[in-house]
Amino acid sequence: MDSLRAYWLIAAGSAVALSAYALLRRRPRTPDELERERRMWLNGVGRITDGTVIDVQELAPENGRRAATLLIYKYDVAGVSYECSQDVTHLRHWINLHSCRLGLHTSVKYDPQNPGNSLVISESWMGLRQ
Repeated sequence: MDSLRAYWLIAAGSAVALSAYALLRRRPRTPDELERERRMWLNGVGRITDGTVIDVQELAPENGRRAATLLIYKYDVAGVSYECSQDVTHLRHWINLHSCRLGLHTSVKYDPQNPGNSLVISESWMGLRQ
């Protein structure tokens, strides 16, 4: 009798644990959500330096991927030059991409621990000088 009761307790405990796991597990974040979180974090901790816009490129959709608009810029931190791009597809309504010409001066926010991680525009900050 005691062994039967132990099996029922193990089965009930397993069912509760499995149910809790199914309810509490997080769904994977999409790349767009990860990028938005990166912009918000960088906007909070980033340092500002001067940069220059190099180009704006619009990438055509291919192989099931969506069209993208990239803002390409360069900047210097501690004597090291960085050339980066930022996907501004979802931020187009905050900026006029046609005014982003070659050589346009901009402010760049970068991560002091990893200066290659940077941005020019986010939902609450814009470094483009127009």
